[in-house]
Amino acid sequence: VRMKFLQLLSRKPEKLETLFQIPCYQNPVPCVCLATSTCLYSKKKKNNSYEHVDQEKYKSLVYSVTSYKTSAQTPETILEEDNYLYGPPDKQSLQVKAETKLPKNWVPLVNPNKSVSHLSSGSALPLKIALQGTKMPSVTRILQQTLSPLQAFYLERWKQRMILELGKEGFAEYTKTLFHQGELFHAALESILLPGATATEEQRENAAVSGYLSSVQQVLEEIGQVKALESAVQHETLQYLGLVDCVAEYRGQLCVIDWKTSEKPKPFLRNTFDNPLQVAAYIGAINHDANYDFQVRCGLIVVAYKDGSPAHPHFMDPDLCSQYWKKWLLRLEEYKDKN
Repeated sequence: VRMKFLQLLSRKPEKLETLFQIPCYQNPVPCVCLATSTCLYSKKKKNNSYEHVDQEKYKSLVYSVTSYKTSAQTPETILEEDNYLYGPPDKQSLQVKAETKLPKNWVPLVNPNKSVSHLSSGSALPLKIALQGTKMPSVTRILQQTLSPLQAFYLERWKQRMILELGKEGFAEYTKTLFHQGELFHAALESILLPGATATEEQRENAAVSGYLSSVQQVLEEIGQVKALESAVQHETLQYLGLVDCVAEYRGQLCVIDWKTSEKPKPFLRNTFDNPLQVAAYIGAINHDANYDFQVRCGLIVVAYKDGSPAHPHFMDPDLCSQYWKKWLLRLEEYKDKN
């Protein structure tokens, strides 16, 4: 209904005002403002159904539609109306503006002072470095505290909707269950990716993870030369840390691999929100961490589904990783400014 009024307003704003104006004369003139030119100027006047509308009866309805104070505004409706009235934003100007913003302290993604060793075909166990108690912020914490206002809005709206459906205790139990399923899924993947190991029968039959394992089965067949599993990394120059799910070859490219679970399909990289920034942050940390004698230039985000439908693998080539590395540095600077 709002969009129809906006369409009318954009064509003939003065007529919309006349339509909703309550007659204040003793002998009001019949309102024919919405009639076509044919009705207004032809010798044979056609009947106009709008002339007999009880305007007083529908006064409150008209006011609720046209008043911004009583309208339920959301980012989606505001954007839709803005695009209709003013046209889509100039993407080129926005892109130029975004590209002009550079990190204050540029640190390259690939460490020029670190040599890249060739992948060995030996049976050495993957690195598994435990997290140490330091004052460095984690990648997850930095991203959570630098969400954009729009991201924060959608996250809070989802949270409130879930609380409304499940209640506070039900929502707490729901998030606890999701976290537990993620732990079981990562543990099962670790058992599979260790050289010579396979997931136990109990893990494969566990209803909480069996669907996820079936979902990623095809991706697992294309992974080899595992270099690290659930291993801590830290960027010694930029002072942040994280826990990498996996570093391995995917289709011949050494990648930082991040395993994600989702209840909804995420067929495109943009559906993964800040996950590409997380992967880029881990790549940069590995390349500047003395505990790792190799460097990584690619990333892979694998979204697994509980119903067993094929997972969506999102490969990030070196150019794409460099783009997200720049965005990560900006988020890191924003976090440091806030703290």
